[in-house]
Amino acid sequence: MILGICGSPRRQATEHVLKRALSMLEDDGLETEFFTVRGKNISPCRHCDYCLRNKECVLKDDMFPLYELLRRAAGIIIATPVYNGGVSAQIKAIMDRCRALGAEDYDSLRGKVGMGIAVGGDRCGGQEPALMQIHTFYILNGVIPVSGGSFGANLGACFWSRDTLEGVKEDSYGFKTLKKTLGMFKRFLDSEGP
Repeated sequence: MILGICGSPRRQATEHVLKRALSMLEDDGLETEFFTVRGKNISPCRHCDYCLRNKECVLKDDMFPLYELLRRAAGIIIATPVYNGGVSAQIKAIMDRCRALGAEDYDSLRGKVGMGIAVGGDRCGGQEPALMQIHTFYILNGVIPVSGGSFGANLGACFWSRDTLEGVKEDSYGFKTLKKTLGMFKRFLDSEGP
């Protein structure tokens, strides 16, 4: 199963792009699951070390269904709007809360394949730093980070929304980066997935 995590609290550009990516994977016969932070209660990590002692997070919120989806996934796609040149606060909370997943089982994410999607209001609005944050999360957790490769999708799928849903729908270059990144993602799933 491929898990798509949408880090936007709004039903706008980021959600649209992620759903298109998951639809493209489904067209290739892959099972997908969509998770959105919109309307969810996901508190930030307190770094209290409860998870190290008890093998679960002390915070009982909407992160628990996501933990189960992350365990089951062979591939992960994190999609984020760009906030101040990085990932959204909601995606950062998810990344930090995965500490409890690693405390439960150090290898819980190891060997899965991961890619990123970043949607910015400007063409050069921080998409690449946001993708680097996603890749860093993957590397620290043993997930194999993939991009679309050189010549257009160096770190992953980058979109320019012009701060509108219509803007992202018209970003043909962004969809080119998505197709390249999904192509590499599928290749790694076929050869490296758990």
